[in-house]
This record gives sequence, C-alpha cells and structure tokens, in this order.
Amino acid sequence: MSRIGKKPVELPAGVEASVSGQTVQIKGPKATRSFTATDDVTITLDGNVITVKPRGNSKRARQQWGMTRTMVANMVQGVTQGFRKELEIHGVGYRAQMQGNTLKLSLGYSHEVNFEVPPGVTVTCPKQTEIVVEGTDEQLVGQVAANIREWRPPEPYKGKGIRYKGEFIFRKEGKKK
Repeated sequence: MSRIGKKPVELPAGVEASVSGQTVQIKGPKATRSFTATDDVTITLDGNVITVKPRGNSKRARQQWGMTRTMVANMVQGVTQGFRKELEIHGVGYRAQMQGNTLKLSLGYSHEVNFEVPPGVTVTCPKQTEIVVEGTDEQLVGQVAANIREWRPPEPYKGKGIRYKGEFIFRKEGKKK
C-alpha cells in the first residue's frame, strides 16, 4: 500500500482543476499545467480534493499510484508557489551574469560559457556569485540547475565550482611531501 498515494491532494483557494479521463489540468495564479496519467490509476475530483486510486493490485499499478499523486501535488504547488533552486559559485574570477535570455558564465575556461535558458524557467543573478532558477515545473527547474552546475561541479580539494546553496562538499587534503 502506498502511504503517499492514500493522501488526497487539496486545492488551495484560487486554483481550479479539471479531470477528463486520465488527464488532469490545473490552473493557478502562476500558470496552467496538465498531466496525463497511465491507465493503472483512477483520478477523481470531488469539490476541491483530488484523489488517486490504483486499478487492481499489480506492482505497476501500485508504483503509478504514488507517483501520480506526487505529480498532481507538485503541479498544485507549481501553479501556486512555484519551485526555486539556488546555486552558488565559488572560485577566484568565477562569476555569472544574465544578458537577455542567455546566462554568461566565467568559470576559468579560456572562453565564456553561454547557457541558453529554456522557456518555462526564469534564471536571475542577484549577485555575480549567485544564480537563482525558478519556474512552475519542478523537473524542469531541477534539470536546468543541474545543467548549469555541470559546467563546473565543485571539486574536493579547493572547493571551487558551482554548488547548490547549502550543499556540503567533502574536502580532501592535498599531497604531502
């Protein structure tokens, strides 16, 4: 039994939902999102509560039960509050700045890295050493943050690189004579 799947998803004020077959569409103050579930689950809308139930007791139905409920809950959070990932840049001369829809990164390479921001995500640089990725789709926000971090992941000896805010980097001691 899925503990997550059992919990109903409550819709806050200002959020509208519609269920047609296996497709859930949610409208909120920030965006409109939709999700199509597999045929292994049943989605019902009662007033302002969305419930997900498995069809049958197969392993796949039980897997899809919790995942579908989480996807619906993430859509509700995305259209009301949105999602946010914060990145920090550590290193001498490492910096970032936005120019239009392009994030320009100076990361110690012989050239600047130009990262095109995909639609549906907003990237800002409050400081030269901070990058904030925001959007309504949790998967897309996380993927964009991971793609930016991939250009210079933090290294364990000096700690230089791009890291998530609050991420702990296990530091190593260098070579000794």
